[in-house]
This record gives sequence, structure tokens and C-alpha cells, in this order.
Amino acid sequence: MKGFFSGLATAMITPFRRDGGVNYEAFGRMIEYQIAGGADMLVVLGTTGEPATMSGKEKESVMRYTVEKVAGRVKVVFGSGSYNTAKAVEDSKKAESFGADGLLVVTPYYNKCTQNGVYEYYKAVNDAVHIPIICYNVPARTGVNILPATMERIAMLPNIAGVKEACGNMEQICETARRVRNLCDLYSGDDNLNIPMLAIGSSGLISVASNVAPRLVRETYELMQAGEIAKANAVQDRLLPFIDACFYEVNPIPVKAAMNMLGFDAGIPRAPLTELEDVHKEEMRKALLSLGLEVQV
Repeated sequence: MKGFFSGLATAMITPFRRDGGVNYEAFGRMIEYQIAGGADMLVVLGTTGEPATMSGKEKESVMRYTVEKVAGRVKVVFGSGSYNTAKAVEDSKKAESFGADGLLVVTPYYNKCTQNGVYEYYKAVNDAVHIPIICYNVPARTGVNILPATMERIAMLPNIAGVKEACGNMEQICETARRVRNLCDLYSGDDNLNIPMLAIGSSGLISVASNVAPRLVRETYELMQAGEIAKANAVQDRLLPFIDACFYEVNPIPVKAAMNMLGFDAGIPRAPLTELEDVHKEEMRKALLSLGLEVQV
């Protein structure tokens, strides 16, 4: 399946109150900020949203709130992957029932299945729903890598809309792009690789950095689409110090700190994640100021 999404998608954080609950007022502000900033799609309950620390009822509540708040203005995709295929199927069907436009399904993690197991996992989800599925390849987190030949096989399933590539290996990504180019879309899942990913035909960006700077991240996409490579590189050069700061500690620790600095009341990550360390807070402040953003705290 091709053409489900192109442009900018933001991998949304989930703001938590100090008492631990979801801060819906802050989340609503973030949704509006993204739509005003030019995001074409919101990815909710992906890695950046900390779903592994949330209860099933919390995730259902976030899905309902998101669909109601967005009200069809942009596409909404919910994360529904799991280390347990049956759970991934259950959560995917639930997300569909709540009004998701599509699903982001990370590879099964911890179990370290074979490539055939990866295919069977995505086939099970594909067969259970009727909405587009974006596969998510991030082996540094999951311990499982979707190899190019496997992704080609998965892409032949009717509901597979694309793959969010965050393996970090451009040689592998180029081979995946070659194999799936006429079957499904390719999406950049690493902000620091957005330019080369777009250069080899990525249809869009699924970005962490755009939580903070959606207009600038979208500008890189638009300039590359227009063939303005030098201008796109100039924008990316501005973004790179901030992108680097977003990964001084594990995502979403730094980007949550950045959103707090901008006054969005993002709260703190849930345990076992911790707050951004003081030395990295100073670097984040500098990076935000270099983008011309108003740091409030």
C-alpha cells in the first residue's frame, strides 16, 4: 500500500502530572501546537509517548482524547506493537475501534524472534485490522532488525503502508528502499538522517525533534521535495545541535525537558526513566536558544 502519508509526523510525548496521571490540558496544547506548526500526522503512544509505562485504561483514554481533540484535522496513528503477538493484535484492533487512521507497530522486542517470526507477527496484525500499518524498525531498542528481504515480504501484505526506519544503517536502508519502493512507503525515523532519507525517496519524517520545532523540521521536508538541497541542508544544520541534544540521554527524557523549558508543562518521564541531568539541561537550553525559541524556565 502506497500513499497513506507524506510530510511531517510528530512522535508525540505524553505529558504526565507530578502525581503521575496524564496531563490532558498540556497534551491538548501540544496537539494544537503541532497542527499550527504544520504537522500532517500525529503519532501517539509510540516510543516517545512512553506507552510501556502506561496502563491499558490510560492508553485507551489517551486514544479517545486524541481522536476527539484532533477532530479529523490531521491523521492520527497509534502505537500498538508488543513483544506478544496476541497483545499486538488486540491493541491494534482496539486502536482501530477508537478511530485511528493508522497504526505504528514496532517489531516484537525482547523475544528476539527470527525473520520469519517478524513476518508472521506483522501478518497477524495485518489480518486483524482494516487500516494502514506502519512497521517500525528500531533494533537498538528491540533487539530485532527487519532485514530488507523481510521488509519486502511484509510490504506485500495489503494493509502495510510503510516502514519507519530507525536502524541507523544507511546501507541497509538503501537496500530496503530499493526492495519496497513500489510496494509501500519509507519514512525517516532518525532526525539526524532526515536529509539522506528524503534523498533516497522517503515519503515523510516521523520526528522527535518536531515536538519542539515542527515548522523547521517540516521546512527540511518541503525544501527537499522542491529540490532545494542546499537550503534544506542549511535548515538541517540549524537543527542538528538540537537534534543531538534530544539524544544526550534516552528518548524522551531530553525532549520532555525541552518542552518544559518552552512552557508546555510536559512533566517528567515515568520510572525507570529519570529527569534530564543538570549538565544536559544547560546544553538543551543552549540548543533551544540557537533555534531562536523562547526559553521560559
